Amino acid sequence: MKDYIRILFLFFVLLLPVGVSAQHEQAKPRNGEGVHAFLARHNRKGSTYYREFLELNRGKLGRNNSLKLGVSYKLPPLKGGGTTQPKQQNSSSSAAKPVVGKTMYEPLFGPKLANVEIKSDALKDACFYIVSGHGGPDPGAIGKVGNRELHEDEYAYDIALRLARNLMMQGAKVYIIIQDAKDGIRDDRYLSNSKRETCMGAAIPLNQVQRLKQRSEKINQLYRKDKQNYKYCRSIFIHIDSRSKRQQTDVFFYHSGSTGSSRLANTMRSTFERKYRQHQPNRGFSGTVSERNLYVLKNTVPVGVYVELGNIQNEFDQKRIVMDSNRQALANWLCEGFVTDYKSR
Repeated sequence: MKDYIRILFLFFVLLLPVGVSAQHEQAKPRNGEGVHAFLARHNRKGSTYYREFLELNRGKLGRNNSLKLGVSYKLPPLKGGGTTQPKQQNSSSSAAKPVVGKTMYEPLFGPKLANVEIKSDALKDACFYIVSGHGGPDPGAIGKVGNRELHEDEYAYDIALRLARNLMMQGAKVYIIIQDAKDGIRDDRYLSNSKRETCMGAAIPLNQVQRLKQRSEKINQLYRKDKQNYKYCRSIFIHIDSRSKRQQTDVFFYHSGSTGSSRLANTMRSTFERKYRQHQPNRGFSGTVSERNLYVLKNTVPVGVYVELGNIQNEFDQKRIVMDSNRQALANWLCEGFVTDYKSR
């Protein structure tokens, strides 16, 4: 009997390390993959999984909680137990079109707005690459309201998120190229500055050329797959200009010189002009369209448009960005411009 008990005890001891090590699956990230995308690929969506992941992998993450290539990370246990094979992010999965009435989940929008109901299939064959300017170590232009600082990257990012959500609601495939895992869509007048932003999980370089090169290459990498599945792929680069405090400007647009880029920029301008006539009929709209040899327009393959939302130094233009209702209006009109351009292609 004693021998039998000793054998059972030895058997239990031998199995114990296996049981402990099996508590957490491990996996390696793909190139350019951020924490949210990595977890979603392994069927772990939501802020709870995100927090558990950060706790499990303390000391293994890069700057601003970025993932390192070649490193195996522990995955939080799936709720309800069990394991699930990760979804493959190949051309067939990215071709899956949203269904009207269904809900998609995007944690970058923040807890209150993460669930996105698909309300239309107006853009079901369209794919967008949304890029807010600057980010990470570079705040971009800085304006002042009293003793408050307005940082270009924060306001451009908030409008970019609102635009991305609008496009998703219209059935589009949307990539948010510059990401902040914490901020989400904010309704504050004065948006606090941070350096958390990444290029889809990769740390943003301080060097300007390297920074622009990184986001351009990311768009081109995604586009190589998307062009097989989507009839309409477009990129937009969202910025806020900095000029003399006295100089008030309307929203203006740059294009690369190509037919598609020029048409898109002019469609955007026409949309804004129409909206100003509707909402401010006595004001007029003086926003312009011009060709510009900008790095991101020159070095990205999909048709793109570059938008400047105003002068961050001018007190009247500042109202265009500090009021959340105005930021939402800008996103709405940009979205409408895309829908119009998509239908007229």
